[in-house]
Amino acid sequence: MTDAASPPDTLKSRPILMSVLDKFAAGDHVALARIITAVEDRRNGYQDLLARLYARSGRAWRVGITGPPGAGKSTLVFRLAELLAAQAKKLGIIAVDPTSPFTGGALLGDRIRMQDLSNNPNIFIRSMATRGSTGGLAEATRDATMVLDAFGMDVILIETVGVGQVELDIARACDTVVVVFVPESGDAIQAMKAGLMEIADIYCLNKADREGAERLVVELQSVLGLRKKTTPWEHPVISTQALNNKGIPELWASVAAHREFCQNQATFDHRREQRIADDLQTIIKNKIDRRVQAALRDSESYRNKIAEIAAGTTNPYAAAVELLGEIAGSLAD
Repeated sequence: MTDAASPPDTLKSRPILMSVLDKFAAGDHVALARIITAVEDRRNGYQDLLARLYARSGRAWRVGITGPPGAGKSTLVFRLAELLAAQAKKLGIIAVDPTSPFTGGALLGDRIRMQDLSNNPNIFIRSMATRGSTGGLAEATRDATMVLDAFGMDVILIETVGVGQVELDIARACDTVVVVFVPESGDAIQAMKAGLMEIADIYCLNKADREGAERLVVELQSVLGLRKKTTPWEHPVISTQALNNKGIPELWASVAAHREFCQNQATFDHRREQRIADDLQTIIKNKIDRRVQAALRDSESYRNKIAEIAAGTTNPYAAAVELLGEIAGSLAD
């Protein structure tokens, strides 16, 4: 599994990890699960793993499924998975769930809901806990998505936790974003003002057999007509009934149409470059944060500044500037 573009081999002293990488390259799902676990737990060496796998990624189409709680996102993902499995697509599914207050793990466990698909060799399903992340995606979700991409998945479905309008980071993590809502979601025009609705490439009205569905679709289409002036992509509104397995082919056809549209537009390259920029900034910020915390933990000057602030002889803003100057050198090491 050597690669001319690989980083310096820091894993030679870790034969177990090297063995996992070999099995990963051979398409072993257990090895895939172990690597994602290492990434999710932020174990020592996980960045080395990601660096070695990065060159293999970039081929999968990442589809985000988001929307308010109770919209039926999990059932929708299950139906899409059934459809893609019938097309012999290699599919990765990440379901971001709330964090268990007892174990720190995923609370809902979407893999249990998708047991019928778990034995399909072309499908890999993973539940991930938010672990305090407020953006609808777990902190390690992007890295896990890259691992699935490097594994050779054709499509990756990412279902967010469904916490509402704070799920905007999914727009930067995916190629196509599907916002799911139901007839009870309320006035479509008001919903369009919310950030959650503005990130959508495709709108999916699930549970469309309920009262008020047709009216909501008409209202939403009317509002979307105003957006044609700002984007050449005509945002479709697809009605589905996930429980009854209705409208799923139409929904996936819209995803495929959006993919074709993006690949024929300069905006696709811009979107990918923006995602790379976001990833790079996140990696840099995390590295700096760890260095700063380590430097402060062992800093007598830091403890002195706390005492000075408590005594009223200085303030946190001035102290922060002085401390940053002291530790700046260590960040470059």
